[in-house]
Amino acid sequence: MGRAATVLVVDDDPIVRDVLSRYLTRDGFVALTASDGEEALAACAPSPPDAVILDLMLPRIDGIDVFRRIRSRAPTPVIMLTAKGEETDRVVGLELGADDYVVKPFSPREVVARVRAVLRRADAGGARTASPESLVFGSLHIDGRRRELRVDGRSAHLTAKEFDLLYFLASNAGRAYSRVQLIDELWDLAFDGDPSTVTVHLRRLREKIEVDPSRPRWLVTVWGVGYRFEP
Repeated sequence: MGRAATVLVVDDDPIVRDVLSRYLTRDGFVALTASDGEEALAACAPSPPDAVILDLMLPRIDGIDVFRRIRSRAPTPVIMLTAKGEETDRVVGLELGADDYVVKPFSPREVVARVRAVLRRADAGGARTASPESLVFGSLHIDGRRRELRVDGRSAHLTAKEFDLLYFLASNAGRAYSRVQLIDELWDLAFDGDPSTVTVHLRRLREKIEVDPSRPRWLVTVWGVGYRFEP
C-alpha cells in the first residue's frame, strides 16, 4: 500500500491491546486500539481503518454487533479473536463473513502475518477486478467491476469473500472444485486451511441467491468432490 495501513485492535484486555499494537507498529502499521464496542465504533466513525482485529467478547456492545455495524459501512477486512475451544464463536464469525479468525492464546507474530494476508487479499481482489467481465446467468447478474450481485433485478449484499467465491465459481462454471482447492485459490497461505469456512460461505451464498437453499439451482454440491456453479 502507498501509505502505512491502519489497523484497529478491539479487545477489553489491555495486555492484548498493548502487545498487538506494539507488534503492528514495529511492522510498519498504524495501530489504533479500543477497549469496548462503543470505542471501536467511534474509532471507525471518521473513516474506516484498513483492517480490524476484533474480540467477540466485548463490554457495552458485543463483538458480533460491532462487526455488523462496521461491515454495514465498508467492506473492511476483519480478523476475529476467539477463546480456545469456542468453536461456536468461530462458526458465528465465519457465518457473518469474517475474513479470518485467531484462537487465544495466540502468537502476536501470527496475528500480524494474518493482518498482512487479509490486506493482501483485499488488494489482490481489487486488482483481479480492475477490468473484469460481468457474468449473466438467467436471473443472476454478477458485476465484476462494481463487485455487485443482482438477483431478479434486486441487489443482494455479499461480503468481500462471498463475492470472491461466487465470482470464481461462476467464472469457471461447470467445473467442480474441492474445498481445499477453493481455499488454495481464494484464501491466503496464512489461513489455517480449515475447510469448514468454505462450507459456511457456500451456505450463506445459497441463502442469498437460491430460491430454495436446500435444493440449490446454481451452487450445487458434487458429492465426493466439492462444489460447482451450474450455468
